[in-house]
Amino acid sequence: MARVTNSDTLPFVESRYELGMLASQRVRDLNGGAEPVVEKSNDKLTVVALREIASGKLDVANVRHEFVESYKEAPVALDEDASLEIAAEDPMLREIDAELENSLVDDSAEHAEEAVEEDTPDASENEE
Repeated sequence: MARVTNSDTLPFVESRYELGMLASQRVRDLNGGAEPVVEKSNDKLTVVALREIASGKLDVANVRHEFVESYKEAPVALDEDASLEIAAEDPMLREIDAELENSLVDDSAEHAEEAVEEDTPDASENEE
């Protein structure tokens, strides 16, 4: 198969958009060390991924599952004070990070106070 077209791959995927998502996931897999199911020759990994899908030899359901799972994994802080960010080595960068984090916390606190004020009825409204 010298050249892969959308029509070659559409019997194995539901749409062009899914083709893009699955091919990108397969490229990540190949970059991670997965063995190609078709001959690689001198093609780029994107072409190899598309050729694999078009050949029908690739388990598309498994690639689809990997794609969905890759977006489910998210880092979680176990306690309130834990930070998900990696601390910078440079003291100047740590200072900038701390200032940014403090300003974000201050902004979120201000927005929370404004929301409470908007939801709280005025005393004059209660007298009516």
